[in-house]
Amino acid sequence: MPMYEYYCPTCKATFEKLRPMKASDGDVRCAAGHDGARRLVSAFVVGGRAAVAELEAPAAGGCACGGACACGA
Repeated sequence: MPMYEYYCPTCKATFEKLRPMKASDGDVRCAAGHDGARRLVSAFVVGGRAAVAELEAPAAGGCACGGACACGA
């Protein structure tokens, strides 16, 4: 069962909740009991240091993309 992140506009709290995928957009209450929490979109990276290093820009300023991005390489 996936974990989703929600935001309660009443108490301005962010919290996580395990929910079935089919119920991810359904009504959710925060820990304080307020209705109307909204699901947030979370971004995350899976992997270790090698995966993070691949996402970092080269220190020399060049890009090895072969011109596939807007870097001007």
